[in-house]
Amino acid sequence: MRLFILKSEVKSELKEFWISFSQNRGAVLSLCVLGVFLFLAIFSAWIAPHAPSVVDTEALRLPPVWSSGGMGRYFLGTDDVGRDVLSRLIYGARVSLGVGFLVVLLATSVGSFLGLLAGYFGGWLDQLIQRITDVLMSLPSILLSIVVLTILGPGLTNAIIAVSVVALPGFIRIARAAALTEKSKPYVIAARSFGAGHFYILFSNVLPNCWAPLIVQATHAFSDGILNVAALGFLGLGAQPPTPEWGTMLADARPFIESAPWLVTLPGLCILLVVLGFNLVGDGLRDAFDPKLKK
Repeated sequence: MRLFILKSEVKSELKEFWISFSQNRGAVLSLCVLGVFLFLAIFSAWIAPHAPSVVDTEALRLPPVWSSGGMGRYFLGTDDVGRDVLSRLIYGARVSLGVGFLVVLLATSVGSFLGLLAGYFGGWLDQLIQRITDVLMSLPSILLSIVVLTILGPGLTNAIIAVSVVALPGFIRIARAAALTEKSKPYVIAARSFGAGHFYILFSNVLPNCWAPLIVQATHAFSDGILNVAALGFLGLGAQPPTPEWGTMLADARPFIESAPWLVTLPGLCILLVVLGFNLVGDGLRDAFDPKLKK
């Protein structure tokens, strides 16, 4: 009976959340767009008409099929070495979304842990973590990423680590603020009086009450991660050729911006749609989680 009541409460809360979220039409539309990109990323091996690295030396810089000189088997044309642009964009969705997921996973886990420690224990540990956070926030994100990559070396894996370091301060601050608020509440004091350990209280009592702001921050970190890794790829510090990553595709197409503008426009449009989609979904989640905005 108790389990049935619990399931009913969960279903009611999810229904209430969806009603609040669906009032933001931009967020719902963005969620659908992101669903399309996620579908392409998961099933790229079956959807893409060609392998992303296959070269056709007889079809260099072909325009899209609707332009003069386009070919039916290369719907969005080919790049400067004869690779299918559509296939590389589809496989690029897998790389970019995978990068965003890993950045969010690393930044959320490490940043939340450090923020909870700082807010709960305070003292010298709080001061140390806060000063490190201030140093990270004092540098522009792309500059800090370049500094980290200068130490680690170029590459997609190192770019993910660099962008995760850039995303840490936001999670640290949110988790710290939540821990400062929650640690003085009666349920935490009661758990402590019953002999519960500090880490048990942190992860069983305090952390579940911090999920709402952390989820909102994660959506924005997802979009920032994709954008920063694309920027590093454009600078030649992120994914290395022939990896089909959108930022790298932009860098490869830079010399042909006038003669073959579709090579620049298409990957740039993909980056725009995904980053804008995650930002709008994040705004929708923020409004849905905020009790002040609920009717």
